[in-house]
Amino acid sequence: MEKEKIKLFIRRNIVPIIFIVMCVSMILISNVGLSFLANELYRRIVRNTIMIIALLIPIMAGMGINFSVVIGALCTHFAAIIIVDRQIEGAMGIVAVFVLAQVLALICGNIIGHILNKSKGREMITSLVIGLLGTSIYTLIFLAGYGTIIKPHNPNIMLSTGIGIQTMIDLMPLKQVIVEHPYIPILFIAVATIITKYLMGTQFGAKLKVIGDNMNNAYALGINVDKMRRYAIVVSTMLASAGQIMFVLNIGSINVYTGHLNVDVFACASILAGGATLNKASLKNVFLGVVLFHTMFIVSPMAGKVLFSNVAIGEYFRSFVAYSTIVISLIMNIHNEKQGVSD
Repeated sequence: MEKEKIKLFIRRNIVPIIFIVMCVSMILISNVGLSFLANELYRRIVRNTIMIIALLIPIMAGMGINFSVVIGALCTHFAAIIIVDRQIEGAMGIVAVFVLAQVLALICGNIIGHILNKSKGREMITSLVIGLLGTSIYTLIFLAGYGTIIKPHNPNIMLSTGIGIQTMIDLMPLKQVIVEHPYIPILFIAVATIITKYLMGTQFGAKLKVIGDNMNNAYALGINVDKMRRYAIVVSTMLASAGQIMFVLNIGSINVYTGHLNVDVFACASILAGGATLNKASLKNVFLGVVLFHTMFIVSPMAGKVLFSNVAIGEYFRSFVAYSTIVISLIMNIHNEKQGVSD
C-alpha cells in the first residue's frame, strides 16, 4: 500500500522532482555561491512571478496555457513608451504606465476572450497565434507608425531617421522610485496573489471550476460559459500587464522590439515545472515553479562552463530546459489522464 502511494506521488509530481534533482546537481557542479544564487533568484522572482500567476485563471477555466499573456506584456510596453515620450517621470510616471497598461489590457483581454470563445478546444494554439499577431501589429506601430502617423514628443527616443522608436528605451527615471522603495515589487506580488486567491474562492472561481471540469454541465447549470471564459482571459491579460511592469522596472529599460518575446514560454515552463498540468494549477505550483525554473536558468551556464569549458553550452541548455519542460509536462499530462491519475 505504501509503495503504491509513493508511486502515485512520484507520477503526479514527476516534473518538479526532475527539476529538484537537476537544480541540486547543477548547484553542486557549478559550485555557485549561495549568496549570489539568492540575489539572482530574488531578482528573477520579482520579475517573473506575476506573469506566472496570470496563467492560473485560464487553466481553472479549462482553457489550458494562455500564451496570449504576451499581449499583456505588449500593453505595458505600449504604455511605457507613451509615458516616456510624454516625459512623465517618478511615481506619477509609474502610476500613469500602470493605469494606461491596465486599460489597454482590459480592451485586449475582451477581444482575445471573444476570439478564444470561437475556438473552443483549440485555445492554446489560438492564443499562441494571437500573441504572434499582436507582436507584428505592435512592431508595425512603433517601427513605422511613430514619426509618421503618430507625432512624437520626445526626440531622444526616436531613430535618427525620425521614424520609429529606438531599440532600447531608458526607464531609470521610473526605476528610481523602485530603488528608493524596494518593497514595491513584493507588494505588487502580494496584491496579485491575494487577488487571484480571492477570485479562485468566489462564485466567479466556482463557475470557472465547473466550466473547466465539464463545459456541458456548466451549460446545463445555466452558467454563461462564454462570458466567464472571456472574464478569465481579461483577468489573465491584466495580471500579465502588471507583471511586465515589474519586469521592465526591475531591469530599468525596455527592449522595445524583443523584450516581450518568450515571456509566455518561460511563464508556461515555470508553472509546469512547479507541478501544474493543463487543467489543474495552484499558487503552490506558481511559487515552486518560479524558484525551480529560474534556479536552473541561473546555474546552467556555470555548470556548462565547468563540464564543457564552454558557457555557451549552458546558455543553449536554458532554451532546451524551457521547451523540454513543456513537452515533458504535456506527455505526462496525457499519460496520467489515460492512467486515470488525478490530483
